[in-house]
Amino acid sequence: MPDSIATLNRSRPGKLMDKLLIIATGGTIDKIYFDDKSDYQVGDPQIGETLKLMDVSFEFETLALMRKDSLHLNDTDRALMRDAVLANEAAHVIITHGTDTMVETALALQGIAGKTIVLTGALNPARFRDSDAVFNIGCAVGAVQSLPEGVWIAMSGRVWDPHHVRKNVDRNRFESC
Repeated sequence: MPDSIATLNRSRPGKLMDKLLIIATGGTIDKIYFDDKSDYQVGDPQIGETLKLMDVSFEFETLALMRKDSLHLNDTDRALMRDAVLANEAAHVIITHGTDTMVETALALQGIAGKTIVLTGALNPARFRDSDAVFNIGCAVGAVQSLPEGVWIAMSGRVWDPHHVRKNVDRNRFESC
């Protein structure tokens, strides 16, 4: 019986994901609020703890690169993310990122050969009961294993080409553009 993930993985046919590199950059997924959503700090990356709790059957490494709201990210930060992806041998990369400038970062990471990179995050902090974080992380893990090399966004229950997605701030979700 063929392994379904290996069958789906068109970028590296017949090969399971050896190791997942997770680059945490901050954003709402990692926010800790001290009052009514106005006083916060970006805390420790939540994705590693989430994957441990889910008892995943693959190896992963978490690199906490920065703790920033995505509105505060700049070209220097995006270059640092790119350098981190290039410096690591992992072919599968998930980047947790704030939602406001996720598309901009995904576009800045285009053109990295031999890597499947999926950006994800959350519209509500992972620590919140009604957060979309676990759902988005699961979607990103599936996407990074089954998509060809390139850069993708996993949000709002879908996997997007960053050239054809935007965050709809009024509806608080990602959608086609």
